[in-house]
Amino acid sequence: MQTSRPKQFVAVFDFGAQYGQLIARRVRDLNVYSEIVPCDISADELAAMAPSAIILSGGPASVYADDAPDMDKRIFDLGLPILGFCYGQQIMAVKLGGKVGHTKKGEYGPAQLTRRGESRILDGTPETQTIWMSHRDAVSEVPEGFSVTSVTETCPVASMEDASRNFYATQFHPEVRHSVHGNEMLKNFLFNVCGLDKTWTMDNIIDDKVAQIREQVGDRKVILALSGGVDSSVVAALVHRAIGDQLTCVFVNHGMLRKGEPEMVEEVFRKQFNVPLVHVHAEERYAKLLAGVTEPEKKRRLIGTEFWKVFFDEAQKIGDVEMLAQGTIYPDIIESGARKTGGKASTIKSHHNLIPFPDGVHFDLIEPLDHFFKDEVRELGVSLGLPAKMVYRQPFPGPGLAIRIIGDVTPEKLEILKNADAIVREELDAYNERLFEETGDRNSEHSCWQYFAVLPDIKSVGVMGDERTYQRPVIVRAVESSDAMTADWAKLPYEVIGKISSRIVDEVAGVNRVVYDVTPKPPATIEWE
Repeated sequence: MQTSRPKQFVAVFDFGAQYGQLIARRVRDLNVYSEIVPCDISADELAAMAPSAIILSGGPASVYADDAPDMDKRIFDLGLPILGFCYGQQIMAVKLGGKVGHTKKGEYGPAQLTRRGESRILDGTPETQTIWMSHRDAVSEVPEGFSVTSVTETCPVASMEDASRNFYATQFHPEVRHSVHGNEMLKNFLFNVCGLDKTWTMDNIIDDKVAQIREQVGDRKVILALSGGVDSSVVAALVHRAIGDQLTCVFVNHGMLRKGEPEMVEEVFRKQFNVPLVHVHAEERYAKLLAGVTEPEKKRRLIGTEFWKVFFDEAQKIGDVEMLAQGTIYPDIIESGARKTGGKASTIKSHHNLIPFPDGVHFDLIEPLDHFFKDEVRELGVSLGLPAKMVYRQPFPGPGLAIRIIGDVTPEKLEILKNADAIVREELDAYNERLFEETGDRNSEHSCWQYFAVLPDIKSVGVMGDERTYQRPVIVRAVESSDAMTADWAKLPYEVIGKISSRIVDEVAGVNRVVYDVTPKPPATIEWE
């Protein structure tokens, strides 16, 4: 785990599902650093980390199940303020002598909460309010020293607290937006109960990270694989600010980036930031490699393997490089740890083993974003001066347009898809901007989260200028989502879809038909391959 964390931080115990990540993000949104720890961490290990407070997440299990996530009871003796949600309330109750029962009726979704007496966590919130429940089990008997501070129609202990020991818990989920006053509850805990300061700000973060990178690197040379994506671009800007020309970026252009992206990488890093940049034009190399390949997983494998070959060849040419900078972010290592531990406790693991170092080649790794969530990475990029177009770049697969071309990849197909995709992005960028001007909210439920063109491996009959054509269709994919776990097709106005269709058919040679994908995820995926 990270050793150079801020002096004040909240340890979020992960009892399963995605609750831990969500809680950590909500705490950071309030300018307090938080870090996810496995629920089975020992009291001694936790004490060595010196957290300022603890939040116990929810989870899908029953506290009485044989394989239920557990925690070290001695943690309650460390003298730290503790706040538990859902499963976190239940395990707090059981560990401290209370009881949890299986209710006759489950409670899922919005519910009406009614306060009972004084409460430091609910202070300043209405006597009755909407909260978000998701449980079948619930506390039936609170531990000694606790008082019940709220109820719902079916839950007699919707929240409880022992203010003398600074232990607080809710059966509901304050971290989700559906709990209308959940943010006030988190503020009450962080600032009124724990007395924490708002030190997790971009100015502080950049200063701290620059100092850490300088200390870690010393006078050594660093190399970075720059793709033009959000993570690698932010790492490049941050590391360059710290060590200047000790960093060399290698941009491997495989020819399957979107229209204008190679030029943007050159403009931003060579001209704006003056970063030493090696632009490897590998377009022909990849064209030969992919000739005749139609299976999507084989495309991915070939492109990924060849990328590292090209990259390490360039590293040898540069010489005397001892460190490799990586754009690993926090969800990567959390999810990697969850997979390696069977999804139970999200032990933070390294992503280092994902890099296929050739025999005899080794670099020390520097991963300055390894404890940042994606939205924080974007905010950091803006603060570092990267252009918004790069910072808010849509998710884009590593193999690029090769897997948005169904079937084999040819120069003709690449040219068609690049031009069609540029029109889709231009029109929907403008559509999203109009929505922002109207609503003032870039996360409007009607805006598009990701949008692109797909080129299928078929042709269709059309008519142009009174002549029969036999050309390619283009598929437009536009979805609404927040995390890519689920997605719905974007309900675009007909005039927007119509304009995209007209422009593609009029401006892109070789296309005579445009179709719109209206399948949500699940059952479909966002990408086609």
